[in-house]
Amino acid sequence: MISVKSELEFNLKREFRSFRPLHGGSIASSFHAETTRGEHFFVKVYDGSNSYAASEVTGLNEIRKAAVIRTPDVIFSEGNLLVLEYISEGRSSNEFWERFGLEFAALHRINGSFFGFSENNFIGLTSQINTPSASWSDFYMTRRLLYQIKLAEKKGGAGSLLSSEFVKAEKRIRDITESYNATRSLLHGDLWSGNYLCGEGGVPVLIDPAVYYGDREADLAMTKLFGGFDQRFYSAYIENYPPEPGWQEREPVYKLYHVLNHYNLFGETYLNQALSILRKYTG
Repeated sequence: MISVKSELEFNLKREFRSFRPLHGGSIASSFHAETTRGEHFFVKVYDGSNSYAASEVTGLNEIRKAAVIRTPDVIFSEGNLLVLEYISEGRSSNEFWERFGLEFAALHRINGSFFGFSENNFIGLTSQINTPSASWSDFYMTRRLLYQIKLAEKKGGAGSLLSSEFVKAEKRIRDITESYNATRSLLHGDLWSGNYLCGEGGVPVLIDPAVYYGDREADLAMTKLFGGFDQRFYSAYIENYPPEPGWQEREPVYKLYHVLNHYNLFGETYLNQALSILRKYTG
């Protein structure tokens, strides 16, 4: 890590007294860096493509422009190196969850003029295609589900089974995504328990976004994929910005994108979950 430390000292014009590895993160190495001035930074060194850091910066800036929920300040970014404000963590009280729900609803009230985003980005290590569309159903079916199905086919193995089940379910899923008034909301895109922080004073902080403009039900479904958040989060959200009737019944459709992505990234641990969702819609 001498080279990274030296690069930071050169670019930030600061001397670092400590550079401590942190746990977590599957696509980047993370560090807590402290300068001799007593400043603290969160440092990420991405593996592979330099595009990961640039995409994260773009996503953080898009959410920050909305000015409704906190993100870490971007201090420096170049190549595969990203330096962010270090967020000291607070305690996630009842008030935190209520505030988080309200601010997340406020984020979803920020609307775009199309479904998609100005550039592609990443969902984990997977490319996320954001080519704009005027139709939520077309966008979600092609840029999200079909894209993941094609990746699964390329993997071989059970990919052909997923593909055949998708073909059977495709019409019903499309009908579901066309059955209500989808929003063009600014989405975090990958919000689970590992992608938010409770800052000092109980301030919600979003990290590691995969932003695009899409229906807000996609974001809400992702929050429930690995057990969900505190019920106060959902109560505050729904009271402030009630989803369209039937949103809970549509939830599996929007979980499916992330389950397929996890299958493509991590293998057959997620196969049965993906098949189970698809088979809800093949009858």
